[in-house]
Amino acid sequence: MASTVRVAAAQMTSINDIAANFATCSRLVKEAASAGAKLICFPENFSYVGNLSGDSVKIAEPLDGPIMKSYCDLARESSMWLSLGGFQEKGSDDGHICNAHVLVDDTGAIRSVFRKIHLFDVDVPGSAVYKESSFTEAGKEIVAADSPIGRLGLTVCYDLRFPELYQQLRFQHDAQVLLVPAAFTKPTGLAHWEILLRARAIETQCYVIAAAQAGKHNEKRESYGDTLIIDPWGTVVGRLPDRLSTGIAVADIDFSLIESVRAKMPIAQHRKPVEFWKSASL
Repeated sequence: MASTVRVAAAQMTSINDIAANFATCSRLVKEAASAGAKLICFPENFSYVGNLSGDSVKIAEPLDGPIMKSYCDLARESSMWLSLGGFQEKGSDDGHICNAHVLVDDTGAIRSVFRKIHLFDVDVPGSAVYKESSFTEAGKEIVAADSPIGRLGLTVCYDLRFPELYQQLRFQHDAQVLLVPAAFTKPTGLAHWEILLRARAIETQCYVIAAAQAGKHNEKRESYGDTLIIDPWGTVVGRLPDRLSTGIAVADIDFSLIESVRAKMPIAQHRKPVEFWKSASL
């Protein structure tokens, strides 16, 4: 593996038009390839954002359906790894989907699938009430995968607020790069987006790649934006200049930096095992 490898994180404003969103993704893949990236990360709901919550269920497909096949073909044709976060995968019944983060390699093969564990059932101050669990099945498995970009830890959006998942990815599954595709609401993004991402990077000593939906998708839904790439010291090393624009942020994953940060501050050796906390008097 090379000492550094270039990655890209996409920012876009998906709408209720699968073909239009695919055209945008295709254009961004070409930009990433021209920039020398080996992986491009897309945000949650990259392929579709409906006007109503039930719309996602109506368009949901299995992973071997035509929508995902078109993205697998795109990966193969561009020789690019794709992180496709927040795909509307058909669930176990007609009323539910899985919010699936699909990792596709440069031959067009699906390497790993993570299904969002923490569902967004929240009354957002100054915004709307969300009930993701009403149409989405929660995932139950932690997923990490080897790649030319290092060992990747897969998550989706609201998972970001639960550090236990990221601790597991780093200390139990040896992740080096954490992927956080998202469609954060404007109020929560303004308050917490960057600080949560930087905290996850610092406490795990991993790179964090956070591809974001941005701007107004329709009259009822708006996303915060601000696509970021953060290094293991918590420094922002990639960012779009415009929080609401469509485009890519590019940065190099430096494996020697990961090793250096972890060697100088060896938290993997200092952290207490789960058994310690179970027996500790709190």
